[in-house]
Amino acid sequence: MECIFCKIAKGELSSDFILNNSKFVVVRDVNPQAPVHMLVISKGHIETLNDLEDREMMAELVSTIRDVTKKLSIKEYRTVINTGKEAGQEIFHLHAHILSGRQMKWPPG
Repeated sequence: MECIFCKIAKGELSSDFILNNSKFVVVRDVNPQAPVHMLVISKGHIETLNDLEDREMMAELVSTIRDVTKKLSIKEYRTVINTGKEAGQEIFHLHAHILSGRQMKWPPG
């Protein structure tokens, strides 16, 4: 059975797409934790950051984050990649959170 993020990345589920490139899609989070909360989701199923061995794809992930924040004129933001259950990963499909629009707290969790 395919995971929900695979379906979103393939366009099989209705989502608010903000950006779509060869390796990632960016959508608004349906359960936002900040006024701006987007998810950068890999198009291929990779369970965690620990499973990502392609350095070019790692660079593309960071470039995608930069592209979408630039597109939306967001200059201050937090990026989060939860890796593993104890770190807060709920869906085991590589994705990064982009949070903005409010003062972030430290430590975050």
